[in-house]
Amino acid sequence: MVRVKVCGITNLKDALLSIEAGADALGFIIYPGSKRFIKAKEVRKITSNLPPFVSKVGVFVNEDPRDVLEILSYAHLDLAQLHGEESPEDCEYVGAHRVIKVFRLRSEEEVEKIEPYVRKVRAILLDTYDTKVYGGTGKPFDWKIALKVKERFPELPLILSGGLNPENISDAVKTVSPFAVDVCSGVEREPGVKEPEKVVEFVKRAKCPF
Repeated sequence: MVRVKVCGITNLKDALLSIEAGADALGFIIYPGSKRFIKAKEVRKITSNLPPFVSKVGVFVNEDPRDVLEILSYAHLDLAQLHGEESPEDCEYVGAHRVIKVFRLRSEEEVEKIEPYVRKVRAILLDTYDTKVYGGTGKPFDWKIALKVKERFPELPLILSGGLNPENISDAVKTVSPFAVDVCSGVEREPGVKEPEKVVEFVKRAKCPF
């Protein structure tokens, strides 16, 4: 069964409703350039009030690896999702066992960009490329590229993101069969505020796509 991460969490209410809906992981965007930015001290307040067995992921963009480690510890986060131009060495510094590296690929020819990160990250996340923002675009990712990545790097757990919503998630899971899916804008009422019905429907269709 596919795992589900609900990203862009900014408050405890949305965190708890996502868990209740069946989400396996929550994402907190600790990047000031995002509409869903949340400070580490606010993340800490939320994570301190969550039940066990839910993965808590900090999303960073070109952050100093030393600061990433400090925030992970302070905010009680399990994993770091590195969404910028972080190098394989940056990933190793944070720890291969706790890094999800994001790749915003524009074509099948760019799949080889992943090669240097093999054995240096825990998983990879594929998201839609945009010249202005890192993630949360609402624009669909090309699933053909995702299939190429799975074929080329079968040893890396693949997390699919980019424009996923309750309407297309079943097709995405059936087409790509990813290890996990990541949703943000597709279940929102507005940036940083989740729509409960959309969250519930998304998780249900992701886990039972047929």
